[in-house]
Amino acid sequence: MTTPLTSSASPSSPPASAFGIVLSKDVMLPMRDGLRLATDLYRPARDGEPLPGPFPAILCRTPYDKTDRRYAELADLFTPRGYVVALQDMRDRYRSEGSGDYEHTATPHEGRDGYDTVEWLASRPWSNGKVGMVGSSFAAVTQARAALERPPHLAAIWPDVTPTNNFHHQTREGGAMQLQMFWALFVHAQDSQDIRHDPAKQAEVWNDLRDMRKLLLGMPWRPGQLSLRHTPKLEQTLFNYYTRGRYDAWWAEERNDYTAHFHRHADIPATFSTGWYDAYTHAMTGYFSAMAAKNRTPQRLVVGPWSHVGMRGDSPFLNDVDFGPSSAWGVSRYFEEQLRFFDRWLKGIDNGIERDPPVRLFVMGGGTGRRTPEGRLDHGGAWRSEREWPLARARPTPYCLHADGTLSPAPPHDADASRSFTFDPLNPVPSIGGSLCAIMELPAPAAAGNVEAMWTRFLNPVLRLRNLLGPGPYDQHETANVFGAHAPYRRLRDRDDVLVFQTPPLPEPLEVTGPIAVHLWVASTATDTDFTAKLIDAYPPSEDYPEGFDLNLCDSIIRCRYREGWDREVPMEPSKPCRVTITLPPTSNLFARGHRLRLDISSSNFPRLDVNPNTGEPVGQHTHTQPATNTVFCDPTRPSHVVVPVV
Repeated sequence: MTTPLTSSASPSSPPASAFGIVLSKDVMLPMRDGLRLATDLYRPARDGEPLPGPFPAILCRTPYDKTDRRYAELADLFTPRGYVVALQDMRDRYRSEGSGDYEHTATPHEGRDGYDTVEWLASRPWSNGKVGMVGSSFAAVTQARAALERPPHLAAIWPDVTPTNNFHHQTREGGAMQLQMFWALFVHAQDSQDIRHDPAKQAEVWNDLRDMRKLLLGMPWRPGQLSLRHTPKLEQTLFNYYTRGRYDAWWAEERNDYTAHFHRHADIPATFSTGWYDAYTHAMTGYFSAMAAKNRTPQRLVVGPWSHVGMRGDSPFLNDVDFGPSSAWGVSRYFEEQLRFFDRWLKGIDNGIERDPPVRLFVMGGGTGRRTPEGRLDHGGAWRSEREWPLARARPTPYCLHADGTLSPAPPHDADASRSFTFDPLNPVPSIGGSLCAIMELPAPAAAGNVEAMWTRFLNPVLRLRNLLGPGPYDQHETANVFGAHAPYRRLRDRDDVLVFQTPPLPEPLEVTGPIAVHLWVASTATDTDFTAKLIDAYPPSEDYPEGFDLNLCDSIIRCRYREGWDREVPMEPSKPCRVTITLPPTSNLFARGHRLRLDISSSNFPRLDVNPNTGEPVGQHTHTQPATNTVFCDPTRPSHVVVPVV
């Protein structure tokens, strides 16, 4: 059933034209160690003069330049309605002072700097004593870190799409490295304070972004090899991400693992938002669940059919798939929701928000399955309100893998049944969409005299980056545009190194909503290898899609040396069966009648995740690669299966 997304309560904030704006740029806020952070303050004004208040404050702390339009538009919305908006460059970034400690999301000072900034804002004569925080991705990391410090005047937060554990959510997924973090470090290097006065070093970083395909194929990387050597802290961060495969003392530090410190988190109203194709769906749904269990103040969760920061998009489609007009929020809807949230908790206006159901989910599926006039699959979907996450009424249902390729609730019955394939690290299964932020590259410069060249010279190179691997849903079919694919381009289901397990055509619609676990009995000729799992909504052949449409929902991996715990490495004994578990991100999808629920098993998903060389050498330091014969068992004593939450 589709339910309304907003309360019937009347609007409560002043109209957009109630106040003008006075901007104070680069106000240097002092931190406790004496370092100063550049902050732009947008204050409500009348006739060009700032008003005395009292007003609440909205704070956004970012490493990506506080003057960027995506941040300044916060002030355009909130300040005319009676909020002071503070946009701040993090330390070591842009116009803030630096201490030489910028290590991407492992930066050590974030919590303390957030605390000091919140309390400075609350101490101003114009303040009503309440500060809220907003922002997506890194600008949501800064919210979580500040909330762990419990600043007394932090009154509400809205973190959108953020990790809460860098090891599990952002960098070492299932023991493999998420290569989105390799690409991201170059984006953070190009504007690093280390090289801001050195155009030659900046050019080296941009050249590496232009050669991203070559660099991804050139693993293992070595210190001093990449342009990141010009930003030593970021190079150190790369090799921490790349070679620290075990969960060790570095990963356990608070700057990397906020979840271990959730008991200290401020008990304040919060809204957590993400998308089913975001890199951090597991993190954000878990963040909400932890705070809902711990806190007495209202906690809210919103999950749409979006990719990373896709909530801000105004399109109902994502790549090959259309989810219908109700799926799109866009900036205006996003800000309207935020305004209602902060009106309640920073201004004390009773607009009924705390009486709304705490969880809003978009259940994908239910469309016509036809090709839209724009050439996309009409998968459809609808919003639904819920009381909790995970859903209490979802029934964990095991589907067993059978040697004939079927996926069924019935247990396997054939003794010694198994399926095997050869995994060659030099020919990995290419990633076609999925749950990630993105991996991007800088296109080659346009030819001199070209119209494109005339205009792109005015653009910051960041605005010219293009997806090498984009997030989201795609038909799982190799094409010439898929990085790593080779002719003859095949459906992934037809590759020799992909094992397909699927149900018969479903006699009735089947809804799957929640987290998913894949339990496999496996063996390998290698002492270490990977196994991957991908959940698919397999459309039957139709007039519009004669080969069907293989819609990816969620996927993940296990690096087998970590099968007995993330803090230890246990080599496999060649050809000896062992059990592994692959935890997939949560999803919500209605499989239509006649569709098949499908699980694809393989050993690679590149370049979303790095490729295991199969040698058992130290992570990120291998000297060669070798093929492995990998086996999945499907017999009564070794019943490989997937557990899906059926609603």
